[in-house]
Amino acid sequence: MAVQQKIIALPRLNKLTPTMESTALKLMEEAGELAQAIGKLRGLSGEKVEVNEKEVMRTITRELLDVAQTAVSLMFVLEEQYGVDLQQALQEHVEKLRRKGYLD
Repeated sequence: MAVQQKIIALPRLNKLTPTMESTALKLMEEAGELAQAIGKLRGLSGEKVEVNEKEVMRTITRELLDVAQTAVSLMFVLEEQYGVDLQQALQEHVEKLRRKGYLD
């Protein structure tokens, strides 16, 4: 069976001068916002949720895309500033997933 994939292309952002450190911090900030949205909007904080499920999923999706965009920005930094070969790294990542039994 072929490996199922979800391919999402996100752009390189303009008008920024990101560093590895600033982008990593931004990634953690965005991940925190995603966790907060999931926790609060799914009722895990103990507060009563007064937002309908569709809006909850819309908010979580927006936060997830912010995380993904920031991760992609960090990939651009690694390529452009540090010469990282992301295609090679991706191949190694997929092989690691296969070794761990996550892929056939």
